[in-house]
Formats: sequence, structure tokens, C-alpha cells
Amino acid sequence: MNTEFVAPAWSALLALQRATHATLQVLAAELADLDLTPSEINALANLADGRGRTVSELGAAVGTRPTTLTSVLDRLERRGHITRGARPGDRRAVLVELTASARAASATIRETVTALEDRALGGLPPEVLAGLRTGLDALTEVSA
Repeated sequence: MNTEFVAPAWSALLALQRATHATLQVLAAELADLDLTPSEINALANLADGRGRTVSELGAAVGTRPTTLTSVLDRLERRGHITRGARPGDRRAVLVELTASARAASATIRETVTALEDRALGGLPPEVLAGLRTGLDALTEVSA
């Protein structure tokens, strides 16, 4: 008998929360060698393209307030994964960038996320994936 919990059919939000937790567990296991928290993994994955971001931009990308993101960035900076400095042309904005040593870790994170997404969603038709992304964007905008 399967005793695994299944989110009620009436709630897409509960199903999304369950999927999020399952995804984070898989990513944590597959990226255990990096010794990073899920929040750190999320931040580095969003910086993996090598483009620096302000704290506000990165906060929006990872789905958290800049004030909440600060402790994550403090840990990443202490470990030598990121640098923070003034944004050219706007000294008030703090620019977050990967260090050379963190580029390999962020590339590994991005590859692992892509592989997991392919395993989990690769068999879905493009229109279903487009609908999923539309729904996720709508949920994200609720808090904006």
C-alpha cells in the first residue's frame, strides 16, 4: 500500500508546494558535494549566466526580499562565491557577481537543474509546459 501523501485535487498550490519540496530534496542530494543550502543554490543558479545583478534584481529572480537575501549573500561572500560592489553608474546599487572560483559550482548547479527539469518535464508537450510557466508566473505576480 502506498502511504505517500498526495496533495488534494482541489489545490494546485498544495501540489506546487509538494513539488517544490520534492525538487529541493533531489537538488540537495545531487548537489551535496557543493555543501550549499537551497537558498544558496537558488542564488548561484540565477547568477550562472555570468551576468551581475543588483540585490533587488537577484531578490526578484530568486523570489525573496532583498533584506532576506542579505544573509544568503553574506554566506556566499564569506565562502568566496560572490563579490558585492557598487554598480557602475549607480553607486547606491549593490552589484552581486560570481567569483571565478564559483563559476564551476554555478555551472554544475545549472546543469543539475536542467537535467532534473528534463527528467521531470521532458515528456510534456510544449503547450503544457507553456501553460505551466504561465501559471507559475501568475502565482509569482500575486505577491508583487
